[in-house]
Amino acid sequence: MSINITDVIFMIPALLMAVIFHEVAHGLVAYKLGDDTAKREGRLTLNPIPHIDPLGSLLIPGILILLNSPILFGYAKPVPINPLNFKIDMRKGIIITSFAGPGANFLLAFLFAGLYHLVRNETFLTYFASIFGVGALESVIVPLAIFFKYAVSINLILGIFNLLPIPPLDGGNILLNLLPRELQAKVEPYEHFGFFLIILLLMTGVIGFIILPIYRFFMSILM
Repeated sequence: MSINITDVIFMIPALLMAVIFHEVAHGLVAYKLGDDTAKREGRLTLNPIPHIDPLGSLLIPGILILLNSPILFGYAKPVPINPLNFKIDMRKGIIITSFAGPGANFLLAFLFAGLYHLVRNETFLTYFASIFGVGALESVIVPLAIFFKYAVSINLILGIFNLLPIPPLDGGNILLNLLPRELQAKVEPYEHFGFFLIILLLMTGVIGFIILPIYRFFMSILM
C-alpha cells in the first residue's frame, strides 16, 4: 500500500477505528474472563477520547504518511488488564486476551472487505442509483469504497504486526506464555528490549519485509 496524501482523510479514521477496536477487544475478553479493570476505568467504550495516544495514534501515523511509507499503523493507549483476576489459568487467559486484539482487526478486515465488494456490486449500484440518483454514486459510493479499502488494509497490517513474536506486542505475550514456566522466567527480564528491537526493525525496513508478503497474500484473497 503506497500512501497517497490525498487519501489521508480516509486513512486516519480507519486507523483510529482499528486501534480502538483492538484495545476494546482486549478489555472485553478480559472482562469475560473475570477481570473488570478496563470496565472500572471506563475503557470498554468506542469513544476515541480515552483511547487516543498522542504518540501512537497521531504522531507515528503522521510521520509514516509524510514519509509515504508502504505501511501505515499505530496504536492506542493499552487497556489495563490484571491477569490475577482471571477465572481461568492466568497464562491461558493472557494468551486469549492477547489474541483478542489482532483477532478483532482480522474480523474488521473481513467485514470491510465484504462491504467493499457490496458497494462495487453492479446490482447494488443499479439499485442505489435508482433511489438516490446517478450523482450519488460519485459523491457517496466512491468515498465509501475508498474508506472500506483502507479499513481492510490497515486492519490487516495492524493484526499481522501485533502478532509478531516480540514483546510487548501481542504475539510476544502469546509466545512468552506458551513457553515452559522456567524458560519464561529466564526470558521475561529481557522483555523491555523488545521495544528497541521493534524500533530497529522499523528504521531498517525489516518490518516491511516481514509484514508485506503476508499482507499482500490476504489482500489478494479479500480484495
